[in-house]
Amino acid sequence: MKRHLLVALVGVALAASAIADIQDPPGNDYGPTRKLGRGIGNFLYASCELPVTVCKINKDEGNAAAASYGIVRGLGRSTARHFTGLFEIFTFPFPVWRDSYRPVLPSDIPYIHAGYSEFAPELGNESKYPYCRDY
Repeated sequence: MKRHLLVALVGVALAASAIADIQDPPGNDYGPTRKLGRGIGNFLYASCELPVTVCKINKDEGNAAAASYGIVRGLGRSTARHFTGLFEIFTFPFPVWRDSYRPVLPSDIPYIHAGYSEFAPELGNESKYPYCRDY
């Protein structure tokens, strides 16, 4: 009888450890608080898309394209970010986009020239790398 109880306890322990890996699934990175923060950031800083897009078009295609196409594209991207930010602010408690809290705008990873980053772009020359020498 004790042997059967021991085998049953070992079986329960193995089964419990088998489901322990799924306690933090990869989709858990996106939640309601991240969606609210993303919505506020996109709504407040969406206007940064205009100068960033104009500068990017100027670098890639030249001055004439930046003065015409860059402004129009920047205004379109800025408007899309404003409305998406407002949408995410109002719907942050609910997983409304494909039953998850993932970003509504298409990602810039597969769409190199047409996608959006998760948060609005930053202005300026801030570097993430320390170029100062430690003495």
